[in-house]
Amino acid sequence: MFIIFVMQSGKSMETPFVFGKIASGKSFTNRREDSRRLINNFESGTNTILISPRRWGKSSLVHHSVGECNATHGKIRFIMLDLFKARTEEQFYEMLARETLIAFSSRIDDIVKASRTLLGRFLPKVTFSPSPDMEFELSMDWEEIKRAPDEILQLPEKLAAQKKCKVVVCIDEFQNIANFEEPLAFQKKLRASWQLHKNTSYCLYGSKKNMMIHVFNSPSMPFYKFGDILFLEKLDAEDWHAYIRGQFRKTKKKITVGAIKLIIGLAVNHPYYVQQLAQLSWLRTTEKCDTTIVQEAFAGLTQQLSMLFHAQMDNLSNTQINFLNAVTDKAEHLSAKETINKYRLGTSANIQRIKQALLLKEIIDVTPAGVELLDPVFEHWLKDYYFA
Repeated sequence: MFIIFVMQSGKSMETPFVFGKIASGKSFTNRREDSRRLINNFESGTNTILISPRRWGKSSLVHHSVGECNATHGKIRFIMLDLFKARTEEQFYEMLARETLIAFSSRIDDIVKASRTLLGRFLPKVTFSPSPDMEFELSMDWEEIKRAPDEILQLPEKLAAQKKCKVVVCIDEFQNIANFEEPLAFQKKLRASWQLHKNTSYCLYGSKKNMMIHVFNSPSMPFYKFGDILFLEKLDAEDWHAYIRGQFRKTKKKITVGAIKLIIGLAVNHPYYVQQLAQLSWLRTTEKCDTTIVQEAFAGLTQQLSMLFHAQMDNLSNTQINFLNAVTDKAEHLSAKETINKYRLGTSANIQRIKQALLLKEIIDVTPAGVELLDPVFEHWLKDYYFA
């Protein structure tokens, strides 16, 4: 996560576009219907599963909806977890306990007291950092946790009942539980505990779309039918148009309609890349941004990412590379004999294996419309450089 600052007339100015971090306030773009649905679920105690490819704005949507809910509804406590760095069950339990204490305590003394009262059997050790943000670490005896994990899983529900409020536990990168030693047993443990909660609901979201779909939409999995599944879509071009024009305008710069359309078109409505390309174009603009500036910015972005794309291709087999060539050529029938022979894909049975491998690598997505690459800049690089 980073912010670029530009010097103008001896003063620093923060760029008006946000990517690679949580978008909030005026940087949060539309998604009114998604946010309304999420807030309704928070207020009604409905579990929510939010699924989309990486960098489509899931985290920003959740944080925005939490902020909106806090502003209008005083009796909901939110517990925010990010499992990005969680690799073990122990880390998960410690993280859940820590963030639950934070959600219900505003003073250091209260946190220490609550940890002793509520988690005493786990021999909690609380360590505070000297920062003004009141950051602290919580460690517990793992052997004790293994004997009674349900006590920690019940902690949000227990405090919700005590405080006579609702609780929503929001867990980002939920698919990382697949990295735990016994992921299926862990899922069963969570479901058995959470399905009994009356005052606590859960918002679970993650970036690995196919893994999340498998966890929540497979009848054989513990979390099947756990809650309302929300598939996040790309924003409409009209929403991006108004946003980009407004962000340029507020910094006393202009942008042509053609330039805005080109930014949206080159980024294929991809939230991360629309913001990034708009920012790169803004940085190159003195007074008025036109299509020439956008083309230069896009060429620079493609060149900047070229080394990463080359490394990505180095990890693919020849048939996987050939399959991507067929996709970028918009081959209509990927399993047809003619396509298989033209692109040297092996056999028709091999097509499914190739698709599955590229899905797991998060390079492609399979939709009712067909196979598409998830990264629009990568697709452009493949067509105009790698396969040219």
